[in-house]
Amino acid sequence: MIKAFIFDLDGVIVDTAKYHFIAWRRMANAVGSDFTEEENEKLKGVSRMDSLDLILEWGGVEKTAAEKQELATQKNEWYREYILKMDESEILDGTLPFLDAAEAQGLKLAVGSSSKNATTILERIGLKDRFEVIIDGNKLTRSKPDPQVFQMGADAMGLKPSECVVFEDAEKGVDAALSGGFYAVGVGGDNLKHAHHVVPDFKTLTPNDILQVLPAAAIQ
Repeated sequence: MIKAFIFDLDGVIVDTAKYHFIAWRRMANAVGSDFTEEENEKLKGVSRMDSLDLILEWGGVEKTAAEKQELATQKNEWYREYILKMDESEILDGTLPFLDAAEAQGLKLAVGSSSKNATTILERIGLKDRFEVIIDGNKLTRSKPDPQVFQMGADAMGLKPSECVVFEDAEKGVDAALSGGFYAVGVGGDNLKHAHHVVPDFKTLTPNDILQVLPAAAIQ
């Protein structure tokens, strides 16, 4: 029986990808490099330091470990400048009614995000208190596609992976959910077809739509 929904944050509840892109590109330009929006898609669900390594590699830029830490810190400061201006208007359409309906049906709600700023964002958009559990990048030692973030969320709720549905917009996030034994629902992209189910968004979605297509059966 499915007892909980675990949501990734970026691209599922809010669209902060645009702010990540602006901040990362600002950092890349500062070291004489650049990268494209297409390359930025490959950073979804990837930790901050791993994202930095990819961007530097794309630009052929080499930095010491200490310099990388400084760049990552600077990028995060720029990113926080943008997200601290966020408010509830940036919650993606359909999300609030979906959360309301899930809560009314007695489902537990959690956030599982690799972002170290997840709690700050949830506070800014007024959703922090809607989730029983929030697992963010500050609590993790392994990034997606490792399932640690979702396993910690399930553990904190006292549930098994097979009792939880993960909502993800990133390929690595879906990979993480599947490898951890969770039901995986892809939100958006065509690259998520390996999920158990894919939805375009939450605009007309109800919890029953999910519960009916993901019966409480053993995950293959």
